[in-house]
Amino acid sequence: MPPRRRGASGFRGVRVRPSGRFTAEIRAGGFRLTLGTYNTPEEAARAYDAVAWRFRRPGHDMNFPDVESLEEAEFLAPPPCLVDDEDRRRHRQVQRRIAIAERDEQLMRQWRAHSPDAFFANLRAQRRSNRRHRRAVAAFELENPNTTWTENDPRWDDIWTETTSDDE
Repeated sequence: MPPRRRGASGFRGVRVRPSGRFTAEIRAGGFRLTLGTYNTPEEAARAYDAVAWRFRRPGHDMNFPDVESLEEAEFLAPPPCLVDDEDRRRHRQVQRRIAIAERDEQLMRQWRAHSPDAFFANLRAQRRSNRRHRRAVAAFELENPNTTWTENDPRWDDIWTETTSDDE
């Protein structure tokens, strides 16, 4: 797979605004999170890297591969330009969204680690075992002259599906 194209700013996750300032944004779970507006593309790229570290993205997704830890990335990332109360409100909202997306990715990692394939394989095996048991009970009742099942009992269907599937 070819490397992803970087925008006019030269950095991943950084876009140039019409005003000449730079916006950092990251995609997480199908959503685009805007991280803030910065004066230089390097500042925006540092902010992107700090959030990418929080999401545990691979090293090739980073703008600055020389940064070796989340703490270092957060230390190097500048705070966004918060001019008025509206900017502060948006910044708090973005921080909440980042925390939610970070938790979602953590839960997905845990879910993958517990191997959902084994869960569904176990469920299929249980269903198969239950089906075999029902068929064995129905076969026993068929051979038993003192059966308690009525003629229209739906449990007879288990034995009839077994005999028709054996014929095919």
